[in-house]
Amino acid sequence: MKRFPVAFVVASILFFLSASLSISVASEEATVYIAYLECPEGVKPEAFSIRTLAVVLGSEERAKDAVIHHYTHAARGFAAKLTAQQVEELRKQPGVLLVLPDIIYHLHRTDVHV
Repeated sequence: MKRFPVAFVVASILFFLSASLSISVASEEATVYIAYLECPEGVKPEAFSIRTLAVVLGSEERAKDAVIHHYTHAARGFAAKLTAQQVEELRKQPGVLLVLPDIIYHLHRTDVHV
């Protein structure tokens, strides 16, 4: 029966541990999400967005830093960098209709004739 060198076994274990740690760290990385809100009558949408996000992030300053864009015309809401845990907390807030990841789609055409 052939034996593996101890160094190989240790290196393999360290490799798998580091891979699993990087996966768990990556899952807590903030990514961009778009939150759609139902803003109360007479309240400015930007102010409502900041107040709603401040409940999740702990302060209006952090909320302002996290917001990338406010949506005020076709829909009410904002885009912000959030972790998965923050998204779950945001979804529980009054006035939050929907929170979705911001996905960029790229068109790939093969039928273009020049």
